[in-house]
Amino acid sequence: MTEENRDVVVFPDLDAVSEEAARRFVAIANDAVAQSNRCTVALAGGSTPERLYRLLASERYRDTVPWASLYLFFGDERCVPPDDRESNYRMAREAMLDHVPVLPEQVFRMEGERDPQSAAMTYDATLGDAFSLTPGRVPHFDLILLGMGPDGHTASLFPETEGLEVTERLATANYVPKFDSWRLTLTYPVLDAAMHVLFLVGGAEKADAVQHVIEGPFDPSAYPAQGVRTPEGMVTFLLDAAAAEKLTSVH
Repeated sequence: MTEENRDVVVFPDLDAVSEEAARRFVAIANDAVAQSNRCTVALAGGSTPERLYRLLASERYRDTVPWASLYLFFGDERCVPPDDRESNYRMAREAMLDHVPVLPEQVFRMEGERDPQSAAMTYDATLGDAFSLTPGRVPHFDLILLGMGPDGHTASLFPETEGLEVTERLATANYVPKFDSWRLTLTYPVLDAAMHVLFLVGGAEKADAVQHVIEGPFDPSAYPAQGVRTPEGMVTFLLDAAAAEKLTSVH
């Protein structure tokens, strides 16, 4: 990302971050549908996106979203069954999908219960079909939602993991030594091709990572969120005050 295609906005708390994210979600979705009759979104896991999903399913926002024209994917998934408490899909379903008129056939989950390598290959093919891709092409999402961990990871691209180097695949299985577990994740080429990327980040425990990612030297192997460059799109960081407390300037 560069100064030209990056925006950093700080809010008092996570409620305000979530409200702004909901407003932007609605605007991006409606603009995309107006232009191409559909909107493609990759959902994130974690507590901050969960607040957003509950807002979108609330009476205040539900009728402003073009649900029938939404195609919902996932940026990453833990290798667990879809009803497991650790499942990103389960969180999104309970917080939003069960409460809005989105078409089930337009929700594409990662199959975390399967062999990781096989599940990643299947999701690669799913993306190819959904976006009518020819070999070697990548999908251009209208919106990708991302979080950031205290270690600077995003999606399931963790520091010093092999998934950071995958460029020939759209989705990959990534072994994460710190958890001794596999994750499924979209790869950098997919994240970089999005029109809009929204990072939703909250909490003082993430302040060091936020400062390194936004203001530090480029080192995506140590801080993978830095590797999301999105040269033809826009990267926006929506931060609460605690996550932003170590930034020396707000862009």
